[in-house]
Amino acid sequence: MAIRDWPEQQRPREKLLAQGPNHLTDAELLAVLFGSGSRGENAVDLGGRLLREFGSLRGLLSADGALCRVTPGLGMRRYGLLQAALELSRRHYRQEACVGPALESPSATRAFLVAELRDRPYEVFCCLFLDNRHRLIAFDELFRGTIDGASVHPREVVRQALSRNAAAVILAHNHPSGVAEPSQADELITLRLKDALALVDIRVLDHLIVGDNRCVSLAERGVL
Repeated sequence: MAIRDWPEQQRPREKLLAQGPNHLTDAELLAVLFGSGSRGENAVDLGGRLLREFGSLRGLLSADGALCRVTPGLGMRRYGLLQAALELSRRHYRQEACVGPALESPSATRAFLVAELRDRPYEVFCCLFLDNRHRLIAFDELFRGTIDGASVHPREVVRQALSRNAAAVILAHNHPSGVAEPSQADELITLRLKDALALVDIRVLDHLIVGDNRCVSLAERGVL
């Protein structure tokens, strides 16, 4: 049955406006985003089918574009809508962190980084630049690599930290494999960056490695 033939209070968009988005299922939220269904199915049915085919909402949002291109009812237009919605969510979280309280809580920092980096299909090395009260000045993606690693240049990290007028930094990168355990190379680059930044009186508070919904702290491991 077409959604326009549903009772008004059950239609996803009207339900969202009347009750709030938290009252919608994942399939209903996708229906609002898509705006229409595909051949033989309304937008809610389409959303439900895609969630089943990709295993979860996370599976759908992190799916490869090439696969989405050939998935019936999805295609590149709706894939683009999903990626835009995901990036808006990341930017909202980032802005909230910039104007919110200091990142003094390890759990708050971990949650921020998991939201930013968990589902990246490639390795990225990032820095959280902090002021002297540990409030976030900026979150910058400095280096991008393949699934095997990223080349990190200490000179560029120091230059960016100085340009941001940072008093401290938190280093972070993801492991696309999902395994957050640090490698020997991770530990070595951490110490190199600590020494380079110390020359300009900028402290490295931590280096966090993001895996599958988990962060490992090199400070807690005694590396820093």
